[in-house]
Amino acid sequence: MKLYYSPGACSQAPHILFHEIGLDHEAVRVDLKSKTLENGGDYLAINPKGAVPALELDSGEVLTENAVILQYLGDRANWPEVLPPMGDFRRYRVLEMVNFITTELHKRFGFLFNPDATDEMKQLVIAEIGKKLDYVDQRLGAGPYLFGTDLTLPDPYLFVMARWTDKMLGGLDRWPNLRAFYERMQERHSVRNVLRFEGLLEEEPAA
Repeated sequence: MKLYYSPGACSQAPHILFHEIGLDHEAVRVDLKSKTLENGGDYLAINPKGAVPALELDSGEVLTENAVILQYLGDRANWPEVLPPMGDFRRYRVLEMVNFITTELHKRFGFLFNPDATDEMKQLVIAEIGKKLDYVDQRLGAGPYLFGTDLTLPDPYLFVMARWTDKMLGGLDRWPNLRAFYERMQERHSVRNVLRFEGLLEEEPAA
């Protein structure tokens, strides 16, 4: 499988999940401004929507939309905790949270990335994101993850949202449970691997 990604974008969620569940994959970097690949290829020929992630399967089929790609990968994990199987009601709770992150957090952040958004619009969006994060912080509780002790499908996605919050909303102090979750996630081998691969890991200087 081939994952098309951009450093720090929402494609980081399936990128982390790939490492969590140990699926072989190739990661291809996309320049979202020019819609080109590192080899100069036209990304729009792969995904006409022009967004990441896109997942190219061995069959040649291409999947888009983060929530669907995460579910596709979750169904291919060799351990059921990441996405409970069909017939287990917990599956729908996990997918419910993935969809909440997609619609209530991710899409709102999109306005903050828009260069045409006015300061007034951005402040309204930030206030709405804050309310949604209040719910997430309460939902997380002591964690350590959204559904207790096991990492599940929405956790890598929430990590990306927490990272954006930390950088774009002035930190995570308002949401202590989310901050603790963010710090725990950063210690996972999968997360460090992806951050390093994407050039985003701030390595500690040698003593």
